[in-house]
Amino acid sequence: MHRLNAWLRRHPVVVDSAWALLVLMLGVLAAVESTGMPDDPMPSWKHYAGIAVAFLLPALMVVRRRRPDATTAAAVALGLGQVVAGVEPNASSIAYLVFGYTGAAFGRAWTSRLALAASLAAGPLTLWRLTPASERGDSTAKVLFLAALMTTPFVLCWAWGRLTRVRRAYLVELEDRAARLERERDAQAQVAVAAERARIARELHDVVAHNVSVMIVQADGAAYVLDSSPQQTKEALGTIASTGRQALAEMRRLLGVLRTSDTAGEYVPQPGVEELPDLLEQVRTAGLPVDFATTGEARELPRGLELTVYRIVQEALTNVRKHGGPDARAKVAFDFRDGELEVLVEDDGRGSTREQLSGGTDGLGHGLIGMRERVGMVGGSLDVGPRPGGGFRIRAVLPLKASR
Repeated sequence: MHRLNAWLRRHPVVVDSAWALLVLMLGVLAAVESTGMPDDPMPSWKHYAGIAVAFLLPALMVVRRRRPDATTAAAVALGLGQVVAGVEPNASSIAYLVFGYTGAAFGRAWTSRLALAASLAAGPLTLWRLTPASERGDSTAKVLFLAALMTTPFVLCWAWGRLTRVRRAYLVELEDRAARLERERDAQAQVAVAAERARIARELHDVVAHNVSVMIVQADGAAYVLDSSPQQTKEALGTIASTGRQALAEMRRLLGVLRTSDTAGEYVPQPGVEELPDLLEQVRTAGLPVDFATTGEARELPRGLELTVYRIVQEALTNVRKHGGPDARAKVAFDFRDGELEVLVEDDGRGSTREQLSGGTDGLGHGLIGMRERVGMVGGSLDVGPRPGGGFRIRAVLPLKASR
């Protein structure tokens, strides 16, 4: 049934043609029956005019939605001519109600006003024209009552048409607003991704700058003790080599990250895993109980990876504080494996919500968007979703072996 209704809405001419066929049948039958009555054995031109009207009105109904202005004006002219000529209405005259609706629902402003004027005049004109002269002296109250009775259906159809126009305009406005909001949401997400990439570029710049500074210091020290202490020189060169490899890996991750021209703000030292205890304590002080556990053989991480781990834990705990509820508890777990580190942050709060999955409701943080960008930068994977048994889980798997 739903498909049928949708198909009929897409093909309004089919519906109009079906109603026009019904009106045609009723009008022709009524006109033929009125022909050759005992009191009028010889059909007059009015009978043939009634048959013509019975054909013309359905023909106009077929194209009324394609040409609402022209068909409404033609129907008004046809009705006025029928009244002036004294052609009695028959079953086909119900089509005039349809055109009162059409002018108000689909026509222009002047068509709607024309339809309203015709609706208000239809009853009194028809009553005056078809009432015998001997009966026109009836009481004014009776005449007004009959005129109002005949006018009411036309006015109601016109009002229904206006209501349809307003409702259709409202639906169009809602669709346009929804499309506009969707475009704005996509644009906002793209801006958030670009901003997050720019921030990552700044942070990786600091990491690389730190590594290069270490290399310079070690090189200066090696040059100073080159003759007096070959062993220290060898150790310094080894440090330079490992630091250079790490800096090269960070630079490779930096490539492809776009950086806007307006991001040359003040740089600050970027946090690493050594700042995690302070972060956890700060979260606990804010009222969110957090447990921390480490499994596997802990090892030193590259600065870029340290920053990624810190930001993942920071954003995840921020999500718990925002969406977990007043009684939520969180758990942070590191699992050092062969060649990878698993970072798991989960809570037993209210579970996943639309706001969590989209990165927050403030429209600025986009925490999960930034988290995915960070994990992708180091070649890892991120799994975000509801936690079995209730709550929310963020699981990141990060490679520990630097690219060469």
